[in-house]
Amino acid sequence: MTAPTQPTTPDDTKPSNFLRQVIERDLAAGTYDNRKFAGTPGDAAHHAMGAADPARIRTRFPPEPNGYLHIGHAKSICLNFGLARDYGGVCHMRFDDTNPEKEEQEYVEAIIDAVTWLGFSWEAPDPRHPVAMRTHLYYASNYFDFMYRAAEALIGAGLAYVDEQTPDEMRVNRGDFNTPGTDSPFRTRTPEQNLARFREMRDGHLPDGAAVLRAKIDMSSPNINLRDPAIYRIKRATHHNTGDAWCIYPMYTYAHPIEDALENITHSICTLEFEDQRPFYDWLLDTLCELGLTRQPRPHQYEFARLNITYIVTSKRKLRQLVEEGHVQGWDDPRMPTLVGMRRRGYTAASLQLLAERSGVSKSGGWLDYSSIDIALRDDLDPKAARACAVLDPLKLKLVNFADVFGSESHREPCHAPVHPGHPERGQREFVLTNEVWIEREDFMEEPSKGFFRLSPPRTDAAGVTHPGTRSRLKYGYVIECVGCEKDESGHITAVLAALVPDTKSGTPGADAVKVKGVITWVSVATGIPAEVRLYDRLFTEAQPDAGGRDFLSVINPNSHKTITAFLEPGLATAQREDHFQFERHGYFVADRKDHTTERPVFNRTATLKDTWAK
Repeated sequence: MTAPTQPTTPDDTKPSNFLRQVIERDLAAGTYDNRKFAGTPGDAAHHAMGAADPARIRTRFPPEPNGYLHIGHAKSICLNFGLARDYGGVCHMRFDDTNPEKEEQEYVEAIIDAVTWLGFSWEAPDPRHPVAMRTHLYYASNYFDFMYRAAEALIGAGLAYVDEQTPDEMRVNRGDFNTPGTDSPFRTRTPEQNLARFREMRDGHLPDGAAVLRAKIDMSSPNINLRDPAIYRIKRATHHNTGDAWCIYPMYTYAHPIEDALENITHSICTLEFEDQRPFYDWLLDTLCELGLTRQPRPHQYEFARLNITYIVTSKRKLRQLVEEGHVQGWDDPRMPTLVGMRRRGYTAASLQLLAERSGVSKSGGWLDYSSIDIALRDDLDPKAARACAVLDPLKLKLVNFADVFGSESHREPCHAPVHPGHPERGQREFVLTNEVWIEREDFMEEPSKGFFRLSPPRTDAAGVTHPGTRSRLKYGYVIECVGCEKDESGHITAVLAALVPDTKSGTPGADAVKVKGVITWVSVATGIPAEVRLYDRLFTEAQPDAGGRDFLSVINPNSHKTITAFLEPGLATAQREDHFQFERHGYFVADRKDHTTERPVFNRTATLKDTWAK
């Protein structure tokens, strides 16, 4: 992402929201002009950021590498990177890796891949070297030394203490919304005593869980988050980045504001569940400024409503449960709301950006219907995706007069169709009509219902009147008339019989000579490509799967995945992984990014042409 050092003119085509108003206000006031680096020489951030920070707007996307990103993260990614882009700033990619027990390098790599796929970059021009780019990829763990020094400074100022109560005792003494907290018996230790004990924690002299370092704020605060929150705990676990260098780790609520300050973040944007944490965020950064460890103007936190979409769950714990208990086939299962799963299903980066923009930015929560995802996908792919014919539920159609019309049963009649009907410059698809073709089973009805305009055989009604078989057009081919069907011994229909109506080929003068209401998609039996097609639908049958404490596993949709063998037009023989197509009549499909090969085609249905869920 290229980011100029001066703010761009706001894009009037984008709807305004409170975050844009805040940024425009700060830019107009010059709030963050000419800031200097907050740390000291030798800090990891100092080398990364440089002594001067010319970018006036700086946001960040700070995932914890303890799982795969999901669709809710996509909104945060688009918001943070998008605001930085629109206002000439920089967005940092930062891993908040402060919990080594749950974090893995696998997740780090998956997150980097997901953000890149969405179309964003943390590269920006280097103001020290005009022709060079610099990366803004950071790790909280690179700041552990500074965080530790900041903790010692808080202890020295009498603003933090080591608490050796049991977790249950701390929980009880914390109080609740109606009861103020009770001071810990360790709260009156001197700074010297606390510093010595904290260093014993650091040096491994205390077992896990024996003590925590707490900020000393106000145990009677109406905001429970200010009742002496824990800022360090003992945890002997190998960290993916720092190895075994530490046996104490900072708490997220302590580490996050420090990371923002060290990276000179201006607008720290997060979801509403962190709103109650903002007073501690402010307290910590103001205190560190007073102690001379960071500088004004400091970052400020702003909260927005998260993206809630019906028929999915985004809890990391529940997504992990789906994977580990085998309810889905992995993190990239196309039914999962993970970005890797949605990508595999066929949702495009552009469609998720469009969804994020349409969902808006506000302080009030709400729910988007799942259909919004598919609408964004259709709006993105309709003007882009190449068209193709596919038969998903194949029934053989035999053209009984084929040799009479063309002189040979083996004749191959050339047909063509546009690659995209809205873009004639993209050319034509070429395929052939043969004596046998595949049609959809639903296109034939032996006893047709009212309003059925496709194929049905000759019949005699109750009054004894004989009616000829119905006529339909083979799309891009000829008009045909149904003359009967074949059945096996059990009465199951095995083939439809029809006669070509000569001189009715699409694109010729005779095409309009015969009027028909039905049009049928088809694929030649001789040249069609057999393919595995995976039909995906919503993973849950209820709009809010875990509402009211319900076991979300109890409402898994048993029809959310079906695998069939379909036949595709021959042009798809060269399709590559992640190529998108609109299968005419059926919807949008993608060549699977893992399993598809030209020798063994595998396509996933991303979305139908219209929303069929209500039916």
